[in-house]
Amino acid sequence: MGSLSIWHWLIVGAVVLLVFGGKGKISDIMGDVAKGIKSFKKGLSEDEEKAEAKPAGEPSLRSLDHQAAGEPLKTPDARKVG
Repeated sequence: MGSLSIWHWLIVGAVVLLVFGGKGKISDIMGDVAKGIKSFKKGLSEDEEKAEAKPAGEPSLRSLDHQAAGEPLKTPDARKVG
């Protein structure tokens, strides 16, 4: 338990390379994340604009015609009350 295994050293090396390896690696990653968030928000606002631009004459919800059933369904575990 006193010494670190090869996996510990590989993880430490990967973190060191990520932080210090090259010019602006972390800033590039964060820039890509920011671009993704901006495009996601833009997509949401475009969907809202399309929903608001619907014609007023078109109903947003459709109703279904209901036909009364002749006889209720009988299930094997139906119990008679009374």
